[in-house]
Amino acid sequence: MEPLKREFLELLDRDVEFRYAVAGYLGLSEILKRLDALAEEQVRLREEQVRLREEQTKIWKEIEALREGQDRIWEEIARVWREIKDLREEQVKLREDMKEGFESMRRHIDALGARWGMLSESAFREGLRGLLEKEFGFKIEKWVKYDGQGLVYGYPSHIDIDVAIRDGKTVLIEVKSHVEREDVYNFRRKSEFYRIAEGREPTRLIIVTPYADEEAQETAKQLGIEVYTKV
Repeated sequence: MEPLKREFLELLDRDVEFRYAVAGYLGLSEILKRLDALAEEQVRLREEQVRLREEQTKIWKEIEALREGQDRIWEEIARVWREIKDLREEQVKLREDMKEGFESMRRHIDALGARWGMLSESAFREGLRGLLEKEFGFKIEKWVKYDGQGLVYGYPSHIDIDVAIRDGKTVLIEVKSHVEREDVYNFRRKSEFYRIAEGREPTRLIIVTPYADEEAQETAKQLGIEVYTKV
């Protein structure tokens, strides 16, 4: 091996052409090595590029999925708002229906109450008329007069009062199903209108009712009006 090396070195030293040939060979070998390395690097870069493209494609798919999910979310939000709007409209309609229903019921109750009041007052009046006429010998008449000056109610109207008369004694009677303080004042003004119109002072003022509130009873007591709630 040593003789071969010495011979090779001598050839390089003596033979210029050989020296150039060896140099060229060595340079080409280096170039080939570098080319091989570049080729490997290029392959690696291509593989990396492919991987990056795959990652990018995956990311775009995920972005697209997010967009679709966001679109579904906005559609759901819009649907919820539509349902809330419909619900509010239903609530408003329900409130209006309930208000109308309660108003209708109130009108019916008022009508029934007014009818019951008129019927009960008529029944009380007839019952009281029979009691006073038969048991006590009173003669009961309905006194009606037009109040042109509005002394009783503040405006012109016909005023009617039940009047019981016996032995020159005059009793004015008011029969109502329910008596409040204002009813007592109205009866008092009726009696004053009767006194002015007839020129005669009533002997007694009597209210007959199944119910009179405390204020009505107290006012009647102050005005000297008798209240009978049990007849």
